[in-house]
Amino acid sequence: MTDIFENINDCCVKLKIDLCGAELAKIAADGNYTAETMEALSHLFTYLSTKKDAAMVQDILNKSRLPKSAPKTFDNFDFTRIRGQDVERIKGISSLATLHSGSNITFVGPPGIGKTHLAQAYGYECAQRRIKVYFIKATELRDKFNRARKSGSTASCVNTLVRYQCLIIDEIGHCKFDKENTMLFFDVIDRRYNKEGMFNTVFTSNKQPSQWKECFEEEDALLCSLDRIFDNAIVFNLKGKSYRGRKLKVVNVQVDNLNHEDK
Repeated sequence: MTDIFENINDCCVKLKIDLCGAELAKIAADGNYTAETMEALSHLFTYLSTKKDAAMVQDILNKSRLPKSAPKTFDNFDFTRIRGQDVERIKGISSLATLHSGSNITFVGPPGIGKTHLAQAYGYECAQRRIKVYFIKATELRDKFNRARKSGSTASCVNTLVRYQCLIIDEIGHCKFDKENTMLFFDVIDRRYNKEGMFNTVFTSNKQPSQWKECFEEEDALLCSLDRIFDNAIVFNLKGKSYRGRKLKVVNVQVDNLNHEDK
């Protein structure tokens, strides 16, 4: 019976119902609730709590910009393609220990090797644990900054990007950030760097971090950003051939010359 009371109490906390264990025990005693009644109540509260958890996860996913129809997860990533002594470290990021320790992650490597899949899988895992996550490509981030500058809403734009516990910026190096956008990028990184609690930023890039300066016009601001990004971070250098095109089928046919016109 004690376990039942504890379960209902835990569910009430999740459901934000102002009902403590002592109050519940008094209600049960005054109403002469049987063990069967209490067990039924426990099942009901568990159902409501589980339903709320699922709704929260779905809401986070809806706002995350992560793919919904075919989500990238750690379960559907082909780890058999990964070799080397640090394979377990890549698998280990699914624990989200890096998020809890405030450690940033960067996946670097050639196109089609699985960088974005791993980054999105990390974000998906965050959502499953009800951790707010946001995925954005570098080109989209640049465009977002441009729109904010035109509308005079840069403060709101930066605030939005800062509030997510996990921010994923995909394909750093695929576009140029002008001076003003580089300053906004620094503002986002700087404020995230100084936040307390569980916060980290995940990057993917075809370029090594030392080459990122080619894509940002304000070098001083970028260097300050890199200093904060890699103050506490782990970089995964992925090497190998592209995984894209594995379902490609090539059909070779020979067409002989005809002595008459095609009809």
